[in-house]
Amino acid sequence: MSIKDNIYKIKKEIPSNVDILAATKTRSIAEIQEAVDSGIYIIGENYVQEAEKKYPSIKGEVKKHYIGHLQTNKVKKALEIFDVIETVDSLNLAKEIDKKADKEVIIYIEVNIGREPNKTGVFPEEADKLIDEISKLRNVQITGLMTMAPFLKDIEKIRPYFKEMKNLSDKLNKKYPKIRTLSMGMSDSYKIAIEEGANLIRLGTVIFGARN
Repeated sequence: MSIKDNIYKIKKEIPSNVDILAATKTRSIAEIQEAVDSGIYIIGENYVQEAEKKYPSIKGEVKKHYIGHLQTNKVKKALEIFDVIETVDSLNLAKEIDKKADKEVIIYIEVNIGREPNKTGVFPEEADKLIDEISKLRNVQITGLMTMAPFLKDIEKIRPYFKEMKNLSDKLNKKYPKIRTLSMGMSDSYKIAIEEGANLIRLGTVIFGARN
């Protein structure tokens, strides 16, 4: 099936309150443009330098999200390209964004819901304290949470992590009402993520096909 057909099929399957982010790592400008022309209005990239080469060529009204691990030395360039930084997991990174920003920047807090030592993201029990500290900064606005669930062959075993993430999101939303987006679920797990409360899913393979 074509990229257009894939997007049409996914949109028919998911609730209207769920947004699709097309994850564009390694995808060509032509592929990304076809996705945008087919109704995708959020695109996400893992690497600043890759987005820098591709994104200026994309035509149309589209929001650009940074979904990779952001190093502090890449913050200035990232702010020139992206509308949302989804992967803020430390006060140090948030301060660097605050310092380099010349306008308000939308950020999500990345949560390491599996508490995996080899992954980035704040542990769930530390998220409230981090949000409280970042909320004092002038140029950043936290409007969402983002997570990468553990990689498990049995997809159903990911469900408890998404459930815990939704519980955390609901709890934090009561204290910080602007935190409304829950970005979780990828090509292999987005259906379960939606069932457990995701309202932003990050899809690559199911839109574009397998990477070369």
